[in-house]
Amino acid sequence: MPTPREILEALLPSLKIAAGYARKIQASIAVHPDKFDSENFFATALTDADLSIQTFIEVTLLSLFPEIRFYGEEFEKTYNTKYFRSIKLGPQDDYLVTLDPIDGTRFYMDGHPNYQIILTVLNADGFEAVIALSPALDRFYYSLRGQGTFYGTLADDLDSCQPLKIGIPKDQVLLSWALTHLADSLQGQFEAICVKTDYSREVAIPNTNGLLTGDLTGAILAAGKFIDGGALSWMAKEMGYVVTDHQGNALPELSACKDYQWPGVVVGASPEVHGKLLKALASYG
Repeated sequence: MPTPREILEALLPSLKIAAGYARKIQASIAVHPDKFDSENFFATALTDADLSIQTFIEVTLLSLFPEIRFYGEEFEKTYNTKYFRSIKLGPQDDYLVTLDPIDGTRFYMDGHPNYQIILTVLNADGFEAVIALSPALDRFYYSLRGQGTFYGTLADDLDSCQPLKIGIPKDQVLLSWALTHLADSLQGQFEAICVKTDYSREVAIPNTNGLLTGDLTGAILAAGKFIDGGALSWMAKEMGYVVTDHQGNALPELSACKDYQWPGVVVGASPEVHGKLLKALASYG
């Protein structure tokens, strides 16, 4: 079994090609019908880029690591799912690689720059590695368990990246789709950015990746999906942020979770910020 770092190093060239493709076709992207009916237009968005990138990374993985477990967001629509040993999390040290081919598809469809390609390496007890590429910003980030979070340009390799440290993040807190009601509790402390009510096709609001750019000092997510919001939250934790569940407890081991997600996540740039976010949550019982 390759190490998490070896997996990132082996896949990075292909991920960079995928990033170049996503950037190149963004202006003329073809949109597919929504994946399912939902009020949440973020969860249902799908484009050619999602499907093409996932297929490309699947082909790369099957070539390099044919025995590895793999779960891609579009696993129901691709041709390659049946060739992987499993799409499920396995026992300890039998890694599961996951992919969100376009995190922030709605942002991508509307021409905004803050979308990402996110790949993770998961273990039964927790995250081992995450790499997140921002094609429009010519930047990528990666984290390895216990080693911190790093950043570089798309011309860099892993060794060329620098430790990511955010000086003073903006006093903005992201609330996921189902948590818009918490905005009033944060008033006077932070600027609450609600995905459901504040999204604009004209002006980009921070996505969860704002935790890595300094655009967010915190986030409250109704669920921390391993392939995107949970992955970015874990990267923030590796950077030094405080990350817990909605009650302030340590997040459970991945093997104890259902549907590839943590039950809820609170991220704060400092213990003080994190405490204020927990208090806002507690005010709603």
